[in-house]
Amino acid sequence: MERHRLGRSDIRVSKVCLGTMTFGEQNTEPDAHRQLDYAIERGINFIDTAEMYPVMGRAETQGSTERFIGSWLHRRGRRDDVVIASKIAGPNASMGWIRGPAHNLDASDIRAAVEASLERLQTDYIDLYQVHWPSRNLPIFGANSFDPKRERSSVPIEETLGALDELVRAGKIRAIGISNESSWGVCEYVKQAELRGLPRIATIQNLYNLTARGFETSLLDETCFRSEVSLLAYSPLAFGQLTAKYLDDPKAQGRLTIFPPNWSPRYVRPEVLEATRAYAELARAHGFTPAQMALAWCYSRWFVGSTIIGATTMAQLEENIDAAQIALGDEVVAAIDAIHGRITNPGQ
Repeated sequence: MERHRLGRSDIRVSKVCLGTMTFGEQNTEPDAHRQLDYAIERGINFIDTAEMYPVMGRAETQGSTERFIGSWLHRRGRRDDVVIASKIAGPNASMGWIRGPAHNLDASDIRAAVEASLERLQTDYIDLYQVHWPSRNLPIFGANSFDPKRERSSVPIEETLGALDELVRAGKIRAIGISNESSWGVCEYVKQAELRGLPRIATIQNLYNLTARGFETSLLDETCFRSEVSLLAYSPLAFGQLTAKYLDDPKAQGRLTIFPPNWSPRYVRPEVLEATRAYAELARAHGFTPAQMALAWCYSRWFVGSTIIGATTMAQLEENIDAAQIALGDEVVAAIDAIHGRITNPGQ
């Protein structure tokens, strides 16, 4: 499988990344091991996880995802054959089971988070360690307008970078990245790294799919291009909405039906359903499943370093990986852009 270099680092990853946020909630440990084995067989060398996983976050299951990956790594061996990415949770008082309700991105929290992840993963280093979301006020997870009234005290980016630098120097992290960030955040991380001789971010893991193409604007696309920061695209199927399974069966099994209705409201907006219907009709008219078209489109974008897929069944995983072999053609891409022009970023 085609591999891409992450930023200016020496890490090269498959253009498809196995996301694992279902491990421990929707997938058992044997399920997880089967998915990991199959992904490796198909040429995927990149696995993404986080300390807060599985989703949805609960005290009873937190860390299970990393533990499942750890037991697989222990059984399989050959640690250096795979690239493991994990993430530290930003502040969220409602998740007090993660290092206490006041957890943040300060030096002590970062050290504690990395050590706990290393133990769960049964490894002595993490290839790519990412800040899951910022310490400061920023509209994320479906909020798309900045509100200065929500300002709060936050950990300075230079302090976060300094703590990560210590762990890089200690050999516990190879490279660093950010997630759910803005153009300002990218620029500030790069600036502080250059000013202070600290590690440079290699990646940004942000939302990107047919219903959420905000990354393409100059705010991020140009910023990351000129800063040499690779995009790791998450939620390429919009929590399964772009498979059209919920259009075909509103009670279909998946996160949008088994989790609380308000857990991710952006993917059930009327405009998202309208866009999904249009994309599904286009895909089927050209002999693709809706999932194949949505993923093939994302895989082919020139600025995507790797696309993070997730599945609860082996059949879904096989379809998702197979889509990497599909070339959509200019006619289909033009039709996708026409739909986007009519229904612009409803899932952003």
